[in-house]
Amino acid sequence: MTDCATRTDRSPFLPDGRPFRVSGVVFDFDGTLTKPGAIDFAAIREAVGCPRGTGLLEFLSDIGDAEERQRKEAILSAAEAEAARRCKVNEGAAELVALLRRSRIPLAIITRNSREAVDLAFANLPEIDPAAFAVVVTRDLPLRPKPSPAGVLFAAGDLGVDVGGLLVIGDHSFDIEAGKRARALTMFLRNGAQDPEESGGADFVVSTLEEAGEVIRYGLPLPVGKFPADLLRQSLAGIEARDPAVIVGAAIGEDAAAIDISDAQILVLASDPVTLAADSMARYSVLVNANDVAASGATPRWLLCTLLFPPGSTASEVLAMTRDIQKVCTSCGISLCGGHTEISDAVARPLVVGTMAGTAARDGLVDKRQMKQGDRILLTKGVAVEGTGLIAREYAPRLLEAGVTVGEIAEADEFLERIGILEEARIACSFAGVTAMHDVTEGGLATAAMELGAAGGRRLRLHLDKIPVYPLTRRLCAALDLDPLGLIGSGSLLITCSPADSGRLLAAVAEAGIEASEIGEVLGRGEGIEAFREGQPAEWPSFSRDEVSRLSRT
Repeated sequence: MTDCATRTDRSPFLPDGRPFRVSGVVFDFDGTLTKPGAIDFAAIREAVGCPRGTGLLEFLSDIGDAEERQRKEAILSAAEAEAARRCKVNEGAAELVALLRRSRIPLAIITRNSREAVDLAFANLPEIDPAAFAVVVTRDLPLRPKPSPAGVLFAAGDLGVDVGGLLVIGDHSFDIEAGKRARALTMFLRNGAQDPEESGGADFVVSTLEEAGEVIRYGLPLPVGKFPADLLRQSLAGIEARDPAVIVGAAIGEDAAAIDISDAQILVLASDPVTLAADSMARYSVLVNANDVAASGATPRWLLCTLLFPPGSTASEVLAMTRDIQKVCTSCGISLCGGHTEISDAVARPLVVGTMAGTAARDGLVDKRQMKQGDRILLTKGVAVEGTGLIAREYAPRLLEAGVTVGEIAEADEFLERIGILEEARIACSFAGVTAMHDVTEGGLATAAMELGAAGGRRLRLHLDKIPVYPLTRRLCAALDLDPLGLIGSGSLLITCSPADSGRLLAAVAEAGIEASEIGEVLGRGEGIEAFREGQPAEWPSFSRDEVSRLSRT
């Protein structure tokens, strides 16, 4: 049994260590969706003469005298109706229902109440829309009540989900027994008070519905894009680099590892897949990985590539990809030195996973933990360089329909030629005052800035009105209702630098023909971003997935 109420973290696994998937959720009603205590079951038992240890519904159904049974059932119905008029929504219930609806998880209710009592209660629960529940199983249906599994099995069938992926949430042992007998997932709600030993061996035990949402999140389908940062943080917390040669290991905001290999040199390693812009995969696979190595102050030197092609691919297509990767490597002074090539039905389109290695002098490694309060934050080029070219290439018909011209689309397509940051990283490394570099990738500048601050253990102050956005980027983003700050942005490099060197660095980058701007300052220890616009506090945007991923779903 996983007692989540007594843990500081939330278990992402079942008690036996298996992962789980939530395909549907079944709620108990009284004491689960509603606050406990609205109905006095002890008083009802006394009024109808139900002995302790016997279920009310079972007791009533066993009364042979029809008139007596109807009289006592009326007592129960009246008590339920009165409780329904007084009930209040349970803490966290509305938020949990909203979370599940956003995740497109079908919902049901299974209760031993009458349908009339449930409808009366919903009239008193404006925070929850009864339409959220596709199935409502009450005692009016010709099904045996909980703890029988009949209602759970009925709900699974009506919702169209496998019962093994159905989660039953309730505050009574009957709820847990019904779920377990149906072979569904089960969650016991303590409501902050009940003894977890009364949970009947539920898969999960939570104190509140807020905690329930935290547990359920581990079983919900993830959105397209980067693994959520808070979940990644928990995953990385269990990774320990025991080898003392590891200088920079796995951490939020770190895109490359640094390994101590000699008295003079540091080995820097980075790995990234390429899943977008199939016709530019060769260039992407080299530059995206080289960017990560260069942002650590190292020189990219060696590349290994795993090439996966779907069934039906031709030898010519595979060899062309290898040839194109080699050409890009040669132009960047990188050696393509190995990898793996396979035709696999695990992919629907070509996938390239690159692993880049490079070296840095021992005193040349740029470690984000070197960031200091007062350092200036610089950004090269403008935001969403990669995203501008990507949407021009992938969504040209929609852009044309929105009024973007053919010429504008062609100009935006050329942005994909600017996704490398090797030159500006090389220039930055020549300045002793540079303390951190971070290339902007998926999730755009909004995500990259948060990653930079997290890796350096510093809060950042950023000025939204100083962030450069190309007019063409604004034009395309406006046409497709995208935010440039959340759009994939390879080609831009975030740099933190001492105030003494920031001006000279900006001038050196500009002399190389690369735009650069000062957009903020590094603050004290901690995490988070203070945003300002024209000197006034503003909200720093946050994106659960890259804007281009959102576009691909519309």
